[in-house]
Amino acid sequence: MDIIKVAIIEDDKTINNSLKMAIDMQVMMQLQFNSFSMEEGLEQLRSGIDVQILLLDIGLPGMSGLDGIPILKKEFPNLDIIMLTTYDESDTIFQALCAGACSYLSKKVSLKMIMESIFTVSRGGSFMSPSIARKIANHFQPKQNKLTQKLSDRQIDIVKSMADGLSYQQIADLHFISINTVRTHIKNIYELLQINSKGQLLKMYNN
Repeated sequence: MDIIKVAIIEDDKTINNSLKMAIDMQVMMQLQFNSFSMEEGLEQLRSGIDVQILLLDIGLPGMSGLDGIPILKKEFPNLDIIMLTTYDESDTIFQALCAGACSYLSKKVSLKMIMESIFTVSRGGSFMSPSIARKIANHFQPKQNKLTQKLSDRQIDIVKSMADGLSYQQIADLHFISINTVRTHIKNIYELLQINSKGQLLKMYNN
């Protein structure tokens, strides 16, 4: 296996130094440079230094890592970028990935996991720390609307029956409950959703 050529752009001196030492301990990795700003890192790359994988922070002085990704990918299209950051908001994660980063790790993970991510990316893979992977998975899960968030399964069944145009008596017969129970359910539904009409309820259901 060829030596993996790695670079760091991280403004926190403690983190930068920890990453440097961890990479120096890896037999199959070689640290090409470690910079403290995007501008400094770009200067190093433009000087012709060969880098395969870049560990990149987002919150940098001057140009942010997020703003730097498109420039990096345009000038160095074969460079693999691993975001290493404290930002774990979904919007920031997707901005980074859409801009061209191949992996996204929280700075809370261990140095061992960061080293594992470098090996994974060098083999053509992508790497997400568990907390980031969960956010991405949650993003693609069906969104719950206000009804499913606030109502019980029985109450949702009642609403569906109302949306189907059934009368109170038909709803009672369908669900084997009394018409008074149906009325009680509907009253409770209105209170939970803070509405006061069937029209409002069906509008929420259809949205």
